[in-house]
Amino acid sequence: MDKKDRTLSEGLGITFEENGRAGIVTLDRPERLNALSREMFEALSERYLRWGPAANIYGVVMQSTHPSVFCSGGDLKVLHDWGKQGALSTIRAFYRAAYTHVWVLENFIRPNIPLMNGLVLGGGIGITHFGTHRVAGENYRMAMPQVGIGFIPDIGGTYFLPRLLGVTGLYLALTGRSIGPADAFRLGLVTHCIPSAHFHVITDAVSDNHPIDRLLDGLHREPGEGELVRLTPAINRVFTAPSVEAILERLDAERGEDEEWARETAAVLRRKSPTSLKIAFLQMQRGKSLDIRGALRLEYRIASHVVGTPDFSEGVGARIAGKGRTPNWAPATLEDVDEAKIESFFSQPADDEDELELEERRLGA
Repeated sequence: MDKKDRTLSEGLGITFEENGRAGIVTLDRPERLNALSREMFEALSERYLRWGPAANIYGVVMQSTHPSVFCSGGDLKVLHDWGKQGALSTIRAFYRAAYTHVWVLENFIRPNIPLMNGLVLGGGIGITHFGTHRVAGENYRMAMPQVGIGFIPDIGGTYFLPRLLGVTGLYLALTGRSIGPADAFRLGLVTHCIPSAHFHVITDAVSDNHPIDRLLDGLHREPGEGELVRLTPAINRVFTAPSVEAILERLDAERGEDEEWARETAAVLRRKSPTSLKIAFLQMQRGKSLDIRGALRLEYRIASHVVGTPDFSEGVGARIAGKGRTPNWAPATLEDVDEAKIESFFSQPADDEDELELEERRLGA
């Protein structure tokens, strides 16, 4: 690793190196479950922008040093501390850096291969989903749990979740349910399921400039049916309802073999932030017609509003300072959520001049 690499990654919990024709990114913040900071997002963007036009780089591999967590998402402790200080502009800068990095990844056309064998949450999906390939090991689990902390399913979720099979994306967005490699592969959230014992073979192949598609296809192992296959008809039956309230009504009315699932799902939804549920539902509707650039710009606009709401402060605080205590949402019910206020989050920037600008670029052509 050269001097600039060491300076860039020092104290950030992330390292960059070049091995042959491979750029290698290592998430190395195990004490924080590889939680992502603004500095990490910015360092990632800087490195991908450098590697994009680099003739000596064939592709990029991303890995984690944590044995069971690939990335736990954004650093909630830091966000909580900023929130207590009233530093909304600093929180918004964090999300600006996060969404800008997703856009960098979308424009990076060299092989880009995250090797994920553990938990991947929220922002961790954002730094991996927009690669050319997405490899899940046997212990892979993913979830978008943001509505449970008074936030939104962001970092590209507005774009990719509505495009999943049926209304599965809406189901995952509202419930925050985690899924394993079989369901992720079936839904297209990962491109290959490969035993983690073979991950080093992939890294070596990229280093040696070996064509990666044939190798990944050869190492892929069919992951089986998954957990959601049986539930898909019920999910499509219930989550096609025209509102969150109507979804809960359908869940409460469910009888037969899916009644227990419906009861448990309804209980999960009723623990989430009513405001976040309403926003996420609308996101999934609007996201169907947006390209990734438009989705990221919308997410930044919504997030800029949401970080100033009581639910964001309460949700993050309950998760961090309260060690998992039950949040007190305000408003506490779906019926009390101000629909006009929710719509304004989508239509108006939090600050008249504070919008997300994303430059057109093609990295690696």
